[in-house]
Amino acid sequence: MSLGYIALVLHAHLPFVRHPESDYVLEEEWLYEAITETYIPLLQVFEGLQRDGIDFKITMSMTPSLVSMLRDPLLQERYSQHLAKLQELIYQEIKNNEHNGHIRYLSEYYAQEFENTRALWQSYGGDLVGAFKKFLDTNNLEIITCGATHGYLPLMKNHPEAVWAQIQVACEHYRENFGRDPKGIWLPECAYYEGLERMLADAGLRYFLIDNHGVLFASPRPRFGSYAPIFTESGVAAFARDHESSQQVWSSQVGYPGDPMYREFYKDIGWEADYEYIKPYIMPNGERKNIGIKYHRITSREAGLSDKALYDPYWAKEKAAEHAANFMRNRQQQVMHLQGLMHRPPIVVSPYDAELFGHWWYEGPSFIDFLFRKSWYDQHTYEMTHLADYLRQYPTQQVCRPAQSSWGFKGFHEYWLNKTNAWVYPHLHKAAERMIELSLQEPSDDLEERSLNQSARELLLAQSSDWAFIMRTGTMVPYAVRRTKSHILRFTKLYEDIKGKTIDSGWLEKIEELDNIFPNIDYRVYRPLPV
Repeated sequence: MSLGYIALVLHAHLPFVRHPESDYVLEEEWLYEAITETYIPLLQVFEGLQRDGIDFKITMSMTPSLVSMLRDPLLQERYSQHLAKLQELIYQEIKNNEHNGHIRYLSEYYAQEFENTRALWQSYGGDLVGAFKKFLDTNNLEIITCGATHGYLPLMKNHPEAVWAQIQVACEHYRENFGRDPKGIWLPECAYYEGLERMLADAGLRYFLIDNHGVLFASPRPRFGSYAPIFTESGVAAFARDHESSQQVWSSQVGYPGDPMYREFYKDIGWEADYEYIKPYIMPNGERKNIGIKYHRITSREAGLSDKALYDPYWAKEKAAEHAANFMRNRQQQVMHLQGLMHRPPIVVSPYDAELFGHWWYEGPSFIDFLFRKSWYDQHTYEMTHLADYLRQYPTQQVCRPAQSSWGFKGFHEYWLNKTNAWVYPHLHKAAERMIELSLQEPSDDLEERSLNQSARELLLAQSSDWAFIMRTGTMVPYAVRRTKSHILRFTKLYEDIKGKTIDSGWLEKIEELDNIFPNIDYRVYRPLPV
């Protein structure tokens, strides 16, 4: 019998970015890059593990906004075109580097990778949600939900109905797409406030993830720290992030992704190729951008971008295998040490942003592949598990009240509420107040009901924590500001039109097409909650 458990949890999320009104919007490529570099490589890993008889266990949140984009026919078609453009460019690269040995080798490597990507994409008919569901159905993958649009819940608590809508809409969307109830939830930004667990219980959720200090500072102090879940008073379990295993993977300074052998993210041919040559593959306005074809490795922390050595995927993959073995040994030692202290099997929960694996850390999917294979064949200290499976096996845990927390900078709410983004919240609070008011109306006709439902969509989209996050990071700020303002303005016009009985059917139809998330939403989800 294993001495303990390891739970690998990936948070797959992107904000809802869809612009049918334009032929090209740079931010739509966030999705296309993630499909090529993260989601399809993960599916390739899962297929390989299953094919080789390895009964792997991994948990992923798939946020409703991401699932909606992955299942959108317009975005599927645009992704297919995006991939075709990449393939066109890489074949041109092969031709142009006929006498440049290593670059040609890399070009041919990328050509094969893109061909494999195309093959998997077509094998599932472009339905990656269905592809992930296949592994959910075999119990290799546990898919959990998140807030409907990744709203930052502690900053909504003045209007509990807004929090409830984020949770309930997400659960209903999960049922529509996966044919079952979600067992757990990744709280957006792992942000928790006292009392949230009661809504999670009312929604039928069994557990949530929280940052380490949210459990360590719980009341009373948990006997086993963050190495066993705690039950809240509502009966919903809280699992804490393990700091040690997390830092080994996500940190570019002390973690694996900063190794000199790995691919350099910031040196891309979109910025370095001859302008006239690369012009057909960059933005229509002529501005350069990341293409996704990169020929150099990190080399060293001191090396500037002009001093990077050429990348070699063979040696990078060897390094990923070495790091997976190191991670496995560290978890063995950790589990043995904890089991000796606790006298019961510990669980080490290792959660990461899914996009770290492949997009930011190109070799990340290989690391996951090697980790599961080595854990299956080379050790008997720990067992990989799902959080829901662990709770079924160990249904008795200590009851505590978690502490308010997030996994953001300084561990609380500062990253999402500061001088760069504080202006957003008065508008969001007013809109939530008005949406609760609208929820009490009974529509007089189909047009009014559509307007009420669209009001709910616009508020949910405005609440996405991604916009406040981007404003704080300082990159792509104009887009985040524009998205926040556009959803608030659309909501305000809808509110005024509904109240004034002056609904513009043509305008409503237009924004229903633009912001078509949650087609089955019922605005009554915002009705006042019982005290």
